[in-house]
Amino acid sequence: MRWRGRRGSSNIEDRRGMTPMVAGGGIGAVVLAVLALLFGVDPGVVLQTGTGQQTAQAPAQAPQNDEMTQFVSVVLADTEDAWSNIFRQELGRDYQEPTLVLFSGAVQSACGFAQAAVGPFYCPLDHKVYIDLSFYQELKNRFQAPGDFAQAYVIAHEVGHHVQTLLGISEQVQARSRQQGEAGANALSVRQELQADCFAGVWAHQAQRMWQILEPGDVEEALNAASAIGDDRLQQRSQGYVVPESFTHGSSAQRVRWFRRGLESGELGNCDTFGARTL
Repeated sequence: MRWRGRRGSSNIEDRRGMTPMVAGGGIGAVVLAVLALLFGVDPGVVLQTGTGQQTAQAPAQAPQNDEMTQFVSVVLADTEDAWSNIFRQELGRDYQEPTLVLFSGAVQSACGFAQAAVGPFYCPLDHKVYIDLSFYQELKNRFQAPGDFAQAYVIAHEVGHHVQTLLGISEQVQARSRQQGEAGANALSVRQELQADCFAGVWAHQAQRMWQILEPGDVEEALNAASAIGDDRLQQRSQGYVVPESFTHGSSAQRVRWFRRGLESGELGNCDTFGARTL
């Protein structure tokens, strides 16, 4: 991926090396632990806030100037520029940029307390994407999905959840999920996650058109990452069998299909997973 020498985002909050302090042990920790094997979870769907607990954390510091920080800063800037153009041209409105929070070990968000094991996530309550950069080593070593464009896909997927929040989709999904049983809520979650994959593909299409970021093998890296974190692959790895009714993010084939659909079209209208008869 061609990323060096381009603009980095100023919407980076560096909390690495800081220890979140949570009175009463934190909210959502147990739920997040259950989700530790999943990727890209939106904790706003499962965490409850307003428990009256007080939290404290040291002020964020200026982002470190290491290579990985520079990389995620450029990728975030690319999403800002691409989605600003899409919102302006297709929706006639301004795009509100999210903040990317870098943390190590554990972090306190408006959606609750999270350990690094949960993986990258987006919190719709504070419009922030959270990532422990050590996840990229896990993506490479555990999930066998190396490459800088695979890493960019991770961020683009979480920003896709931010786009869903801005468009009111996340709120609608949560409202509908509360009226469903577990199976129905899982099915809605799958469609929401696959749409975020499609939105990540839309970003990649726009970024390629604007900056020619793709190098040989980049698309394959992203498709490999999408496949590696499909529910069927994760369940087979962790428990030795697959239970489709419990899927929350979609199968490997579905995740690849919807990312590719966004990548090839570059249009929001082609990412309507909720209206699709088949996924």
